[in-house]
Amino acid sequence: MASDIGSGALRSLLFCPGSDDRRMGKAMAAGADAVIFDLEDSVDPSAKEKARELTARVLAGPRELPVVVRVNAADTGWHLADLAAVVRGHPDAIMLPKCASARDLQQLADRLDVLEAAYGIAPGSIAILPLITESAAALHELDYRDATPRLVALCCAGEDLASDLGVQARADGQMNGLLVQARRMVAIAAAAAGVRAIDTPFPDPRDPEGLENETRDAASLGFAGKLCIHPGQVAAVHEALRPTPERVAWGHAVIAALEGASQGVATVDGKMVDIAHLRLAHRYVQMAGTQEGAA
Repeated sequence: MASDIGSGALRSLLFCPGSDDRRMGKAMAAGADAVIFDLEDSVDPSAKEKARELTARVLAGPRELPVVVRVNAADTGWHLADLAAVVRGHPDAIMLPKCASARDLQQLADRLDVLEAAYGIAPGSIAILPLITESAAALHELDYRDATPRLVALCCAGEDLASDLGVQARADGQMNGLLVQARRMVAIAAAAAGVRAIDTPFPDPRDPEGLENETRDAASLGFAGKLCIHPGQVAAVHEALRPTPERVAWGHAVIAALEGASQGVATVDGKMVDIAHLRLAHRYVQMAGTQEGAA
């Protein structure tokens, strides 16, 4: 049965080809907050049907963590077949690649409405996670406010965007400036839509330092999690997203001060805080609680 992916932690979302049952099993046991069974880029066209069948089989069995399925893009001949094959198993979310605007989300939401009704699934219970930066054109359509109640996070995709722009995604340990700008735009778009932002995958599992630095930078921009491509990245991502003890203590102090304040302002560590600080305070405390629960 699917879980409520909208209320759980999404620090790490681990990709795995939906055509490899051995790797799917390893991904489920890697300690990620969610797994993404991929029917798109990591699956050869000749293996699409096998990937659908294997993914549907896993969805039909017991599972202890949220499962997301990345279907093929809506403009491909595989998209509708993907949805028909996997929605019956009630995945926690569908990841929509090549999402170019809120209209794409609304189209997918309409299709999920029909399939949920056909399969006897509770209406609206399958969430949507779109990849919204896979083309330069998509960066001009980042208003996802009120797109659909199914939306739980906006996901950044740096490698595809770099390819579309004709630039290297990273060089000498630094992300390309155009991708840096795109990440900031995703963070702002997610905040405006009232959902979480999930950062682009780090492509080199052999570079833990680079992964740590990039994840900490994402956290400083307000990203709640990071897409992962290898099980070995999961623990490092969780650690990099862990708030410092000082920030957690500040969060607890702000919550205690403001939730009991009649005027909506208070003083913490000699500085004025108000309701604008409360969301950040809750974020630090929630992230710290998630880490402790996973330890």
